[in-house]
Amino acid sequence: MQKRDPYTAFWMIFPAILVISVIAFFPLFKTFYDSFFKFGLNPIFERQFVGINNYVRLFKDPRFLDALKNTIVFTLVSVALETVLGLMIALVVHQPIKFRGAIRAAMLIPWAIPTAISSQMWRWMFNDQFGIMSRFLEALHIIQPGTPILGRPGMAMAAIIAVDVWKTTPFMALLILAGLQLIPEQLYEAARIDGANAMQRFFRITLPMLRPTIAVALIFRTLDALRVFDVVYVMTRGSVGTETLSVYNRHVLMDRAFTSASFGYGSAISVAIFVIISVFAIIYIKSLKLELD
Repeated sequence: MQKRDPYTAFWMIFPAILVISVIAFFPLFKTFYDSFFKFGLNPIFERQFVGINNYVRLFKDPRFLDALKNTIVFTLVSVALETVLGLMIALVVHQPIKFRGAIRAAMLIPWAIPTAISSQMWRWMFNDQFGIMSRFLEALHIIQPGTPILGRPGMAMAAIIAVDVWKTTPFMALLILAGLQLIPEQLYEAARIDGANAMQRFFRITLPMLRPTIAVALIFRTLDALRVFDVVYVMTRGSVGTETLSVYNRHVLMDRAFTSASFGYGSAISVAIFVIISVFAIIYIKSLKLELD
């Protein structure tokens, strides 16, 4: 029986392995293979082997380097804000307050709205002619009347980050809330008996116990933020210094696919995105193992 169990388990998960291999591993291998060639989808472009020239071209392409910088800035700022705000919201809704269930359900509404729809909604709200957010910022004297928020470098990226934080903070709060509910109440009772105040209980009990949960939440959000596309594309199309790696890759693969032999270069960009995401994932996973140990 003990020898037969591993074989039984293997054949039970074999269909899932087969499906994943077809829809995930094969496209990944094909993209990596294509990155060593120069070709386009138009038949007039002959397929030519160029070796690592596409990867060398990446580091000579100022647009790729700008997109890489924008992606890293977006990831670091948005994930940091979402983690802090998500922790604060989770601490509030974890308390035995009135209508707690309704509040928990309401806080998930931004996350439940499809990103393309919420991004278009915020694009209208940031419109310099009739946008309610533009009027609100003008009333606070933060911007001048008629300022095109989504048309100014720096301001456009700040607006995109704000929209992403608004949408994804509930996701972080939900994960952290699940971690809060696993902390034994006896720890807090013992701390109160010992005379620990709220701040001491937070830094000595809550935060240390939440570190594995926060690490897992950071893994999910960082990997998602590194490949951000929809919110940027809908709000600015990647203009005024907001182009990320995924938006630039879409331009190379879609807009140039039939007009130039750039499909191999686009594949190299896809591989670069995969490598960057993998590096962040390895760092987070190793950090998580250290926390658990």
